Amino acid sequence: MSESGIDGERRRFIAFALTPSLIVLFAVAVLPAIYLIVTSLTPFQLTTPGSATDFSDPLRNYALLPGDPRFVNSLAVQAKLSVASVLFQVLLGMLLALLLNVPSRFVEFARTFFLIPMVLPPIVVAVIWKLIYAPDISPLYYAAQALHFTLPALTSSVDFALTSIIIADTWEWTPFTFLMVLAALQTIPDEYSEAALVDGANRLQIFWYVTLPFITPILVISGMFRLIDSVKAFPLIFLLTGGGPGTVTEVTNYYAYLLAFDTNEIGYSSAVTVVMLLLVCGISLGLVWMGRRREALS
Repeated sequence: MSESGIDGERRRFIAFALTPSLIVLFAVAVLPAIYLIVTSLTPFQLTTPGSATDFSDPLRNYALLPGDPRFVNSLAVQAKLSVASVLFQVLLGMLLALLLNVPSRFVEFARTFFLIPMVLPPIVVAVIWKLIYAPDISPLYYAAQALHFTLPALTSSVDFALTSIIIADTWEWTPFTFLMVLAALQTIPDEYSEAALVDGANRLQIFWYVTLPFITPILVISGMFRLIDSVKAFPLIFLLTGGGPGTVTEVTNYYAYLLAFDTNEIGYSSAVTVVMLLLVCGISLGLVWMGRRREALS
């Protein structure tokens, strides 16, 4: 058989092998996305099924969004949650990786221990923190009482509700950054640090001029992944605060959920979701562009 015939057979085999996966991907990802976009162009409500095919004013839902104070507030809440949680996760993950980047059996055990929050199902993490924030049974409140310190009801306090979500989300996903930074630290050749020590550099200078330049790309990548993923803090908000008190912790995806399942505004909820997805895609593309530009300049 000629070389072109072999290449043709290889391409047909690859296409045949990938077809089932592509069909599944199309069914579980592409079709729902198309349905979401189509539904966002209608005033669909569960109480009026005929509205699902009403395309007389397809941009109505999108025109209402800028004047919706709850939608605008949900974007602001999401921005606060994402920026604060990602910042803490990157900094704490880097600090833990630096502290635990030593050869020791105890440290190896500690590394495994620190990964537990990341592998737990999100709903389990939410239940754990719901117990921690429960004033009647929480060891946190028992410790505060023993120290003669009064803690407010964190998840129902206007001042602390969003902070409580940020703390729980940081606890859950700091191991992700920790794992990535630790892997990066273990690829740094020892010769660089040894040469810096010979030249009289102290530990802080070695970190700033040797270690940090090596791990900066990993910090950016892990931060980008966590920023994109931070819009999925739904289980924490659903179980801990329910979007409250008021709308203090009502992020965009939770607002879309309330619109769809509390007020039956399926069309408007779909528009909110589409805008949220577009914003996430825009942020992702912007971060990728910045990363490529940085590589080109360097």
